[in-house]
Amino acid sequence: MLEIKDIKVCNWENAIRGMRHPLESYDRSDSIFCDIFKLGENDKKLMKKLIKSGSDHRKFMRQILVSFDITAPLYWWKEMDTYKIGTVSNSTSSMHTIHKKCVTDELFSLEDTIGVLSESDAKIVYDFLKVLETLRFDFNTTNNKKYWKALIQLLPSSLNQTRMVTLNYEVLLNMYNSRKDHKLSEWHTFCDVILTLPYFKELIGVDE
Repeated sequence: MLEIKDIKVCNWENAIRGMRHPLESYDRSDSIFCDIFKLGENDKKLMKKLIKSGSDHRKFMRQILVSFDITAPLYWWKEMDTYKIGTVSNSTSSMHTIHKKCVTDELFSLEDTIGVLSESDAKIVYDFLKVLETLRFDFNTTNNKKYWKALIQLLPSSLNQTRMVTLNYEVLLNMYNSRKDHKLSEWHTFCDVILTLPYFKELIGVDE
């Protein structure tokens, strides 16, 4: 399970102006930055040329900023965390909040797991979640940190966590190229969302 919300894309005007600094070709810029941003054909043509020329030439992509909230399981976040350059994130904290929520299957990405288990094995999973809920209840009742630590240590990597992530088009392009064929379905969802960002699909030539 992966969900992306509250997508914001900004800094187009500065990125385009900077893109035209090398040749001082400002008079050829034809994008509109009034109420609704619209990328002009001249600017689009130059962008696509620079993108195809490689990362040394498409510096403007690092100046188109994107932020969004991602909810995904910890096993996906461990892979996402390999992208450290050009990314910033603030996450909800399991350490501070896990004892505030009832431990049910809704906190985890188990949709692909339960379907392949036998009825008896699925029961083991749900019984384990009951153990976690008991630890949570015991901590809240006694305030004894041994129950809290046991709960933290036993949390599976399928636990969903929400993070607000800020990055840029260059980072997203690298992620898309690296992960679009990944065996985790969460990466496919992520890449599909990337392609919906303003002009992203068009600029990188996915259809081409």
